[in-house]
Amino acid sequence: MIEIILILFFGYGLGSIPFGLVLCQIFGYGDIRQVGSGNIGATNVLRTGNKFLALATLILDSGKGAIAVGLIFLFFSENTTYLSIAALGAIIGHCYPVWLGFKGGKGVATTFGSLLAAMPFAGVIACGAWLLSAFMFRISSLSALIAITIVPLSAYVFYGSAPSSIGFLIAILVFWRHRENIKRLTKGEEPKIGRKKKA
Repeated sequence: MIEIILILFFGYGLGSIPFGLVLCQIFGYGDIRQVGSGNIGATNVLRTGNKFLALATLILDSGKGAIAVGLIFLFFSENTTYLSIAALGAIIGHCYPVWLGFKGGKGVATTFGSLLAAMPFAGVIACGAWLLSAFMFRISSLSALIAITIVPLSAYVFYGSAPSSIGFLIAILVFWRHRENIKRLTKGEEPKIGRKKKA
């Protein structure tokens, strides 16, 4: 249990680094929390109109989850359950960073990066589902929800019940963070990818 708690907090520490906020401030876009949906993730950074910053945020947010998992893999254990716990910690850190009063992003990029490192087959399937859904519907949040729904099942098929259970917790967290998006989706008001959104 102590090992699990330590791994969770380690992942949380890396996941809580707010790259979207830092990059926007460095490049003169101010506080990204005052733009669009107000979150610190790549989709909202894209609403500044700077595709380079959005891509950089996407890479760094996904990378911090992958790094958290990779370090556990290198220095502690190859056990998929432990790696999945590190992934969960990184996603929680991104969604609820202590540095920002526990108000962070929605965890999609960090989820994909973490899953690709901890459960590669489940991660690839989730990424593929997001890309296909994004191509079909052009709505980032809907694509994320479709992709994350597949994770518990694919994790169970390839890695067993414990990683699947953690995948289920990750899916619940991502759905919870998208609750406002879900409301807009039901009303047909969710903006499409690349479209600016008023704060």
